[in-house]
Amino acid sequence: MSKNEILNTQPQPLLSVNGLKVHFSIKQKHAWPWTPPATLKAVDGISFILNAGETLGIVGESGCGKSTLARAIIGLVSANAGDVLWLGQDLVHASPGALREIRQDIQMIFQDPLASLNPRMTIGDIIAEPLRTFYPHLSKAERKEKVSAIMARVGLLPNLINRYPHEFSGGQCQRIGIARALILEPRLIICDEPVSALDVSVQAQVINLLKALQADMGLALVFIAHDLSVVKHISDQVLVMYLGKPMELGSSQALFSNPSHPYTQALMSAVPIPDPEVERNKQVKLLGGELPSPIKPPSGCVFRTRCPLADAECAHIKPVLKGSVGHSVACLKVVMDTREL
Repeated sequence: MSKNEILNTQPQPLLSVNGLKVHFSIKQKHAWPWTPPATLKAVDGISFILNAGETLGIVGESGCGKSTLARAIIGLVSANAGDVLWLGQDLVHASPGALREIRQDIQMIFQDPLASLNPRMTIGDIIAEPLRTFYPHLSKAERKEKVSAIMARVGLLPNLINRYPHEFSGGQCQRIGIARALILEPRLIICDEPVSALDVSVQAQVINLLKALQADMGLALVFIAHDLSVVKHISDQVLVMYLGKPMELGSSQALFSNPSHPYTQALMSAVPIPDPEVERNKQVKLLGGELPSPIKPPSGCVFRTRCPLADAECAHIKPVLKGSVGHSVACLKVVMDTREL
């Protein structure tokens, strides 16, 4: 069988992002009235493919563009360039009517569980709100039945349906957010740091809940987090971002067993290890300098001002992801196997 025949037999990706860019015009303080606004490149050329039932983990420092990327995928912010394809259909240029239909299949869980819930609505009304929007023909009794079922599924007692968000803990509020996202039975859920505001023990419960729901419902996940140990536990592939650009992309196994980019190596070395002896003797790779301004990023490789491998060449050439399908790196000083898997 030829390579083209093999490609034709492969299932169509659920989500395909190609060269996505999200830029913002920023009016600078104390600038002359005729001075043009600066451009903040929040997302600058991100590409990846996500198949049904898989999880893509997105990691990087605060301000690297992770949340903006998530919002651009779902259409909460507009993309300046690139494509977001949902089962081959372009979401960037889709009509409002087409986007409305697709949004039933793409839902989002936000970082702050309490702030994402309307304090004046009962949790029953909060979870049922998507049903009222997309299925207005359902009766009140039918909506209540569906809400009770999904509450039980995420570990909430159905008899709490008439309570308000402030009566729940942070972990319970995040379960309410998960229930609201699942009520339409979507195919993809974008999780924007869903456990960062929770205690460690509650984080584990929420992560295990998401994994169980994913296995049960065949969900695909885009999981954004700072904690690499959490990303390793839940992700099939991982994207490392820095100042809006991709640094490394690969399968979770390949990336965690052989981190190749200096930035990824530094992030990995910062993850605490439960064994005190190993933690005491491990080599920590600290990054020098401060995170550059995203309005005035360094020329060439945006990571060069903090990179231990950088030289004069890095100031003039912008690296692109190179490697195989399972593991690619954007670094001029790292040699990757470019054979396709």
